[in-house]
Amino acid sequence: MENKSHAIGAGAFVLLVAALLVALAAWLTRDTGEHRLFEISSREGVTGLQRQAGVRYKGVTVGRVQSIALDTETPGNVMVRIAVDNTAPITRSTFATLGFQGVTGLAFIQLDDSGQSPEALISTDDKLARIPMRPSLLSRLSDQGAGLLTQLEEVSVRVNQLLAPSNQKKLMESIGSMGQAAASISQLSQHIEQANLPVLAQDTTVTLKSLRATSDRLGKSADSVGASADAFKDMSDRMNEPGGTLDKIAQGTDALLVTGQTLNATLVPRLNRTADDTARTVRHIGRAVESVNDNPQSLILGNGVAVPGPGEPGFAPPSAR
Repeated sequence: MENKSHAIGAGAFVLLVAALLVALAAWLTRDTGEHRLFEISSREGVTGLQRQAGVRYKGVTVGRVQSIALDTETPGNVMVRIAVDNTAPITRSTFATLGFQGVTGLAFIQLDDSGQSPEALISTDDKLARIPMRPSLLSRLSDQGAGLLTQLEEVSVRVNQLLAPSNQKKLMESIGSMGQAAASISQLSQHIEQANLPVLAQDTTVTLKSLRATSDRLGKSADSVGASADAFKDMSDRMNEPGGTLDKIAQGTDALLVTGQTLNATLVPRLNRTADDTARTVRHIGRAVESVNDNPQSLILGNGVAVPGPGEPGFAPPSAR
């Protein structure tokens, strides 16, 4: 009986210690912070992601994965529900990717923000807000793997064609031709250095001096042309300025116009009147001359009594012959 009682006591003690350890572990791992729930709908696979996996915002742990299931609203997608700390700045431009931990292959949710919208993403218990999932680097590599393999295969085929025996022969011939051309150029340069290099250098020096003298003359000519242009500009400015030559010519033209108008208004009418008076005087003189011619004695005796005309007293008609 004593052995049984000791065994029962030992078993009870072990159970009690185990319960205390479980309670201590639960107390130590409890999360007392406030969380917000969000949903992530992913078209990509979430291999390696498990419940209670970490949720990191730019590398900082801010929550846990609560559940993983198929998306009932979007067929073919995976729905991941996460609980995120209230201190995490989740905005409308926040997006999620699937990250992996080292060599273990365990996945976690990586949150990041593109910075396009500073407005906070509101999530309620009635309707959870959704954070878009973007393909991870591993997913992009796997998607592009087939294309990369095809390109590598094409490159290998082209390299094999390039390294064909016929192409290798042509390549070696081209390399030999390049070597012969380099040797010919070297020999030509040596001949030039031995034979004509001093003369060529002297001719080059003379040519450079001639070019320099020509450049100097062109510079002087350009300076002369610039000075002439400046002088012409000064003269043009003086002619166009108020009181200048053009202004005085305009004033003289106006004065001549005024003088002509004055002559037309005063002198011409006087000349016309003088001409009329002269014409009348000439007519009077003509009549006087005619009278003298008809009756020269009138210069001595005068005109006498005028003969009465028809209808006047004393008029006598001339006798008929």
